[in-house]
Amino acid sequence: MRESIIMKIHYGTALAAVALVAVHILFRLTQNFAESLSYQSVIANYQFLPYAGLLEIILILLSIHGFNGLRVILLELKQGHSYEKAVSYGCVAAMVTVIAYGSRTIFMTSMGMF
Repeated sequence: MRESIIMKIHYGTALAAVALVAVHILFRLTQNFAESLSYQSVIANYQFLPYAGLLEIILILLSIHGFNGLRVILLELKQGHSYEKAVSYGCVAAMVTVIAYGSRTIFMTSMGMF
């Protein structure tokens, strides 16, 4: 994929993440801070499917944005075709791993397994 397209994805995920994290923070402000961190409150949030969906989208956006940013930083440190491929594939693999593990947690909690 061309670098210009990757950077447009990077900027788009940043804007979308800022908007959705703002919604997340506003949702958190509806409760007392200490109360919002209680175990029962956290589990109830995950079992509220629209909010669990919001968390899933935030997880995906931040993972894409964060690992693409890491990829850009690593590519600025050193150049070379094989190094660039290794960094790109490594960041994609790490991103997929983080999304899979985070999604597992969201799905299991929303289904009442915790």
